[in-house]
Amino acid sequence: MRYSRILLKLSGEALSGTGNHGISETVLNEYANQIILALNKGCEVAIVVGGGNIFRGLSGTESGFDRLKGDQMGMLATIINSLALESAIGRQGVKAKVFTSIRMEPVGELYNRDRVLEAMKNNTICILSGGTGNPFFTTDTAAALRAVEIGADVLLKGTRVDGVYTADPEKDPDAEKFDKITFEEVISRRLKVMDSTAFTMCRENNMPLVVFDMNKPGNLNKLIDGDAIGTLVSN
Repeated sequence: MRYSRILLKLSGEALSGTGNHGISETVLNEYANQIILALNKGCEVAIVVGGGNIFRGLSGTESGFDRLKGDQMGMLATIINSLALESAIGRQGVKAKVFTSIRMEPVGELYNRDRVLEAMKNNTICILSGGTGNPFFTTDTAAALRAVEIGADVLLKGTRVDGVYTADPEKDPDAEKFDKITFEEVISRRLKVMDSTAFTMCRENNMPLVVFDMNKPGNLNKLIDGDAIGTLVSN
């Protein structure tokens, strides 16, 4: 097993499946299955889920929402997704726990790094919701921050794309995929991997990042075993 402690960042949009909004039960259960397999290998798992399938704060401002209120709505959206994932994992008899970045008991326990580490050591999947708890920061930044805080071996970004490309593969059929790339090269090529704040946090804290297709069953566990899945971004 290559990684013994991971921070898995899941896209909120991916949770909606083929739809644009809401939560697909099929996708949710498939994600839960993959995550439980990782836990059963002996890997400690923490998860950050986006909220774009319900509400995205930044795009909400285009509809007239105040940015602060929009981001707060986005934080709540991530908590809804986190509770859904907790429930899907729990239905299979596995322990999962939602931690929130803002005080919301009894919805979830207020995030505390030491409490998360303790839970992970007790075979509990920890779902870290609510972003950073502050407006103007994305869930990518929250994922990078939490990965550094809990001392994860790697930040795994599960998306609908199977890695980092020279261009958007959904728009450019000639785009070429990288198996490995450095943080500096991503910056010089102006590739969009994560938002700049999240990316800088990973680079400055030497947190390796793997971008991979979470929607292909088995990919998560192949990654943990050391297979060359997706794109590795490192110093």
